[in-house]
Amino acid sequence: MVNDNIEKFGFHTTYVMEEAGFTPFGYSTGLYKKFKIPELIISGLPNGLTNELIDNYVEKFRFKEVPLNKKIDNFTNRFPIYFIEINNESLTEYTLSSFKFYENLEFKYLQLVFPDLNGYFPNESKYDYDQKIFE
Repeated sequence: MVNDNIEKFGFHTTYVMEEAGFTPFGYSTGLYKKFKIPELIISGLPNGLTNELIDNYVEKFRFKEVPLNKKIDNFTNRFPIYFIEINNESLTEYTLSSFKFYENLEFKYLQLVFPDLNGYFPNESKYDYDQKIFE
């Protein structure tokens, strides 16, 4: 299914559901190969919103440079976001489809970081939301 979606749509999205004590997350596979942009992981949002944000990412940045560590206000009409670069080694237990797809080929990952319900980002002292930040 992963390879079929990459062939048809250019990428595949995997979503891992929330469980007790476990933050849900979703991630892309195929973007680096097909669109020359880093793969994307999003933690702490529901499946539908995660898919919407990955779709927005593809539409806005395919074959373009993605701005890192800069607040982006117009990415979605819901809230501002920013992208941070993630070390692939910290994702080996999370993004299994991507590691299998790329095998020994180079690929990169970014994380989409979003604010809590009060507009605070994870690096701010009043931040209060269950979003795992991968490093």
